[in-house]
Amino acid sequence: MPESIPSQQAAIWAEGELPAAQPEPVAAEPEPQREPRLKPVNRNQLLLRTVDVDQLVEPDHLVRAIWELVGRLDLQGFTSGLKAVEGRAGRPASDPQMLISLWLYAYSEAVSWAREVERLCTYHPAYQWLTGMEEVSYHTLSSFRVEHREALDDLFAQLLAALDKEGLIRLERVMHDGTKVKAWASSDSFHREESLRAHLEAARERVRAMGDPRQECCSRRAAARERAAREKVEKLEQSLQEMQQVQAAEGHAEKSQRRVSETDPESRIMKQGDGGYAPSHNVQISTDAAHGLIVGVSVTQSASDQAQLLPALQEIERQAGRLPQQVVVDAGFTTREAILGTAEQGVDLIGSQMKTDGKAATQRLQKRGVDPAFYPSAFHHDTETNSYACPEGKALPYRSTKHDRVGIERHVYTASATDCQDCPFRKQCCPGAQSRSIVRSENVPVVAAYVAKMQTEEARAIYRCRAPVAEFTNAWLKTKIGLRQFSVRGLQKVRCEVLWACLTYNIQQWLRLRWKARPIAAQV
Repeated sequence: MPESIPSQQAAIWAEGELPAAQPEPVAAEPEPQREPRLKPVNRNQLLLRTVDVDQLVEPDHLVRAIWELVGRLDLQGFTSGLKAVEGRAGRPASDPQMLISLWLYAYSEAVSWAREVERLCTYHPAYQWLTGMEEVSYHTLSSFRVEHREALDDLFAQLLAALDKEGLIRLERVMHDGTKVKAWASSDSFHREESLRAHLEAARERVRAMGDPRQECCSRRAAARERAAREKVEKLEQSLQEMQQVQAAEGHAEKSQRRVSETDPESRIMKQGDGGYAPSHNVQISTDAAHGLIVGVSVTQSASDQAQLLPALQEIERQAGRLPQQVVVDAGFTTREAILGTAEQGVDLIGSQMKTDGKAATQRLQKRGVDPAFYPSAFHHDTETNSYACPEGKALPYRSTKHDRVGIERHVYTASATDCQDCPFRKQCCPGAQSRSIVRSENVPVVAAYVAKMQTEEARAIYRCRAPVAEFTNAWLKTKIGLRQFSVRGLQKVRCEVLWACLTYNIQQWLRLRWKARPIAAQV
């Protein structure tokens, strides 16, 4: 028996008597469930707040760096044509430093539409910091982006000079590459010459039928319709002018394949990286290998890169102030013209191996009906006498040297007509000709030296470094800045947008290399 039980109770339990049952406790009624008390959202109210504009962004924000760097540059090219000057009535113009910084920050965020920038200026802290909480019209932004081509080009050159002064540009080795960027035009807008002329005549007829818009009941709308119709006529007239250039440049192409866009006449159909075709512009980018900064940029209508290297070097010299010591390109730029041109300018060229036209020569022989047993490989060249011997032992002495192809010397060896007339294999060797000729082609000394250089391991190692630099720049412009498709039309406006994108790219690299390193250096 437990000790805690009293002795009297223990005696009662021992006699067989059970204790009286205790009443069960009554369960308490549950409290009713209460509704949560939440703070209501009241949008029917006006708030007056004190905003410290300078505190909208943190001290190391990107917009502060952009504003600081743009403030160092000379912006007189953007203000020289302004009509709002001191001492005369009129509304003050927008500060070009603010507009430039706005577009640079917008491109860094892959925003390329003026209406979107205007919308962001109404609520985004970074845009509000740049504008000082002021409104900026999309029309002002749109016009500013494309109306100062020369000033923008000078701004790019000034930025390169500033980066060069800080030791970020060396021009010891430049990687050059081209990339196709889609134009702001549809493939359906491309038409042949007959269709363009028909559309032009229909557009002119609409303009004539409109009459005087001042006589309309709603003159403003009528003037807008007339302006749109006249712009349509101008676009079509420009398309026909571009058609003449296309026909001159592509004389070998079939007439049915010559098409020009009626909305963006200066765009061309080009092959894209995914294998498809789309209206595009060919953007040429030159990147300094030291820190990956863009030192040259241009836009061309040519779908091929073969003739773009020498103009690219001219752009580098014009924008960066001097030529690079070495330029590295891929197979699309490696031509004999490029080898001779770079050698003449004192620029060391690193590119791909030269391709031979042996397949084309074989096809020409097949077309003439020459038997494979009498191809040039069956003829023996005697270096002492500088002559060839045919499979029948007849001599083909040296006759002349032709310089009708760039970078190639073609040495001609021809057999005598008497030897070929008496030969039993004349029909197999030289069908349709009086005698057989052999042409031995060899590169001029400059091209031969390039071919020998590209067979060395040192040159091949340099060539392998091209892709990580040049293609990275193209990928950054398309992925980070959003330069996959232009938002403007016309070659001049397209060049402006390319310059904005390249300016943004260089500033982003400057931030990575210099601006963000300053607080760390100050603490050491």
